[in-house]
Amino acid sequence: MTSASSAGEANRRRARTRKYAGFITCAAVVIGAVVAVVVAQPWADGSVRPSPVRYLGLHEPDAPGSYYDVDQFALATGRQPNLVSYYSHWLDPFQVGFATSAMERGAVTLVQMDPMIDSTNVSLASIATGRYDSYLRSYAAEVKAFGSPIIFSFGHEMNGNWYSWGYQHTSPGVFVAAWQHIVTMFRAAGAGNVTWLWAVNVINNNHATFIPDPTPWWPGRSYVTWVGIDGYYYDSSSMFDSLFGPTIVAVRQLTSDPILIAETGAAVSAGQPAKINNLFDGVRTYGLLGFIWFDENTQGRAWRINSPQAFAAFRHDARAFLKPPAAPVSRQQQPSSDSSSSAAAPGSRRRL
Repeated sequence: MTSASSAGEANRRRARTRKYAGFITCAAVVIGAVVAVVVAQPWADGSVRPSPVRYLGLHEPDAPGSYYDVDQFALATGRQPNLVSYYSHWLDPFQVGFATSAMERGAVTLVQMDPMIDSTNVSLASIATGRYDSYLRSYAAEVKAFGSPIIFSFGHEMNGNWYSWGYQHTSPGVFVAAWQHIVTMFRAAGAGNVTWLWAVNVINNNHATFIPDPTPWWPGRSYVTWVGIDGYYYDSSSMFDSLFGPTIVAVRQLTSDPILIAETGAAVSAGQPAKINNLFDGVRTYGLLGFIWFDENTQGRAWRINSPQAFAAFRHDARAFLKPPAAPVSRQQQPSSDSSSSAAAPGSRRRL
């Protein structure tokens, strides 16, 4: 990775100013509503697979410049992650070296693309109207040439107000137009190996740190393959049902697409071992694809796993979660190729 890319990534991490808070628990309503609809997950080709691949994902701060930290985490937990993520700025190229390292270890790469050039925000309206089409064509060609499945997300956590492309800064309609334009460009380039992940932040109805229902930012079922939900265990009172449950219910009003916890962690002060247990249990109970552990310390909080007790909890739960241990997986087990068949009108809502 170039020094410019490293600086951009450092700026990105410094710019991550999320505001999360606790949620009011409505466990009976949440569990009853959610479990009923997520047991069987349809995939992009229309089929229903009774035993979908479970994704044990990881983000490390040295990605995509190195795979070292991922390998070290795998050694400590006894399981090689089968999904890894990195964050990318606008105009950065596809990091084929990192994606190849992941593929060699049986993992799929998730690219979290943000509309920023170093610390400068990129106008979503300019993306939607074609100003960056040459970049999108070049990027899509690189992904197509790579050939293996890639998961791609754009403008994550758009229902939060801490990014320029999000709530209170850019209108949902402009976000949707940019998202649809990017997907259309990739399809026109023949990059059918992309799984499109629409990644939202957990809802928070607290007036001080209000994070709204992500429905206005929904691009439409023909433009999304999977849904990602980002949320963190900030303190000992945080539990999966109250943290993720309301957002899962809201998403299920839009789509029956598979759901991945796309970014999560537990502060050391929250009691990491117990929260790790709760995370694994929640993913199983709600029938989700899996999760990506954000193993990086940010905003003065220690999310990174570093205690023997936390590693032991992760190792124990991962053993049951991934049977057998993660190994190179077939294309049938990896994310489905993108499909635009049976498309509804852009921005339409499909209720279960």
